[in-house]
Amino acid sequence: MAIDKLSDTQIRAVRPRDKTFRLHDGLGLYLEVTPAGHRWWRLKYNFGGKEKRISLGVYPQITLKDARERRDVARRQLAHYIDPSVAKREAKTARAASTQNTFEAVAREWFAKRLPVWKESHSSKVIRRLEIDIFPWLGQRPIADIKAPELLQVMRRVEDRGVVETAHRCLMNCGQILRYAIATGRAERDLSQDLRGALAPYNEKHFATIVEPKQVGALMRAIDGYRGAFITRCALQLAPLTFVRPGELRMAVWQEIDLDNAEWRIPAERMKMKATHIVPLARQAVAVLRELHPVSSRWGYVFPGVRTRKRPMSENTVNAALRRLGYGRDEMTGHGFRSMACTLLNEQGWNRDAIERQLAHAERDQVRAAYNYADYLPERRKMMQAWADYLDGLRRGAEVVGIGVAKVA
Repeated sequence: MAIDKLSDTQIRAVRPRDKTFRLHDGLGLYLEVTPAGHRWWRLKYNFGGKEKRISLGVYPQITLKDARERRDVARRQLAHYIDPSVAKREAKTARAASTQNTFEAVAREWFAKRLPVWKESHSSKVIRRLEIDIFPWLGQRPIADIKAPELLQVMRRVEDRGVVETAHRCLMNCGQILRYAIATGRAERDLSQDLRGALAPYNEKHFATIVEPKQVGALMRAIDGYRGAFITRCALQLAPLTFVRPGELRMAVWQEIDLDNAEWRIPAERMKMKATHIVPLARQAVAVLRELHPVSSRWGYVFPGVRTRKRPMSENTVNAALRRLGYGRDEMTGHGFRSMACTLLNEQGWNRDAIERQLAHAERDQVRAAYNYADYLPERRKMMQAWADYLDGLRRGAEVVGIGVAKVA
């Protein structure tokens, strides 16, 4: 076995020359000194009948002892028929991949993919949760190396702040990110599934609504008797007739509405699911809008604000009007008109898919989600008119047993 020849004292004393020169240590290891004074550790070896060289680092960052250890590692690789140059290149690639495949890198990639189809209000909440509660603890970890106990520990931090619902939402987002990592070949399993039941339960908040028919009738009569602003009363009247989301209602503009064809087309950019949504307008809805048109059409918005007509009404207007009518926040909300329609239409036996399309709900089954915005439109038109007629019956205090489900071929 060759004897090591260099010493730390000799290396520290070496001075640059006019040309690059080498100081040999043994077993192929040498120090290359350039005219500029740079000193590189290199290893000369033979592999596959060819002479090759590999860099082992720069002196003094890599000491003589470090260089000899790296040389010995390379020689052990050679003994197992592994080319040290190839092994080094693969290790570098793996390190780069590890950096690109950290939890934060994958999460931000996942987030960017979904950003175009999310509303800004939703996307900002998601990224804020990740940046505050997840990235500081898991962000720089390779996503494939994260274990269930690590993930649970992070969720516990959130839970311990007393925001149990946020902890559940964080876990849900982590599961979505992990499934994206699986799909893109950067993780093997969704660890969030291992944490089912590990977090404290929480009572999911539902929007208050009224579904008992007699109480619905009383609400309709109360709305008709509203003594506040005329525009607000019209919004209250249209909310149950269209059962769109409160934000979609108050942001409505006249150019979206075709009164002659009794149709309201909400563009994709205003919808939660970023897909165009058609709202068939019953005769009662058209009547409300025709009465409102001379009042607000000049401003563009169907429901312009009170303080400035250049903006839509406040997001609190409908709820405030309901409070004025005597309905507490635990009794009825603007969003509750959706739950009201969903519950009663399902009870009356209308096609669930038609109801879900009219509610513009996201479909968990991705095959079912691939739908055209006009799906079930003939049935939806009949359903919306039957629903408006049903509300009229309740308003009159009639004993309305059913809506009369339409048969659509």
